Amino acid sequence: MYTLTVQRDFVAQHYLIGGDWGPENDLHSHHYRIDLELQGDTLDQHGYLVDIVDVENHLNTLVASYRDRTLNDLPTFAGLNPSIEHFSRIFCMAMVDHLQASTLTGLKVVIWENEIARASYHHTL
Repeated sequence: MYTLTVQRDFVAQHYLIGGDWGPENDLHSHHYRIDLELQGDTLDQHGYLVDIVDVENHLNTLVASYRDRTLNDLPTFAGLNPSIEHFSRIFCMAMVDHLQASTLTGLKVVIWENEIARASYHHTL
């Protein structure tokens, strides 16, 4: 299986809800890092898994929609605790909606909220 990973980072804010997590219940920022891993068994006629320029364009647009925003205020997080687990699924599914490569069999998003904590979501196409 081939994999291609593209990475981006940005700052966004959130506060956790539904439990007593101390300072995490207060509005705070994270310097998030996104690892977007694309997977497939075959390459296209040019030897590529996917058009990386197309992927980067969609990734940049999606990242821009979160940059410097409060996740709790976004419609995609309505009724959800804005955990990195939820965030990784929401981000992954948003990317799935924009990818058009027939060679792709899977997509994995890993979101780091700091240097020691990450969550991921994998979607099979």
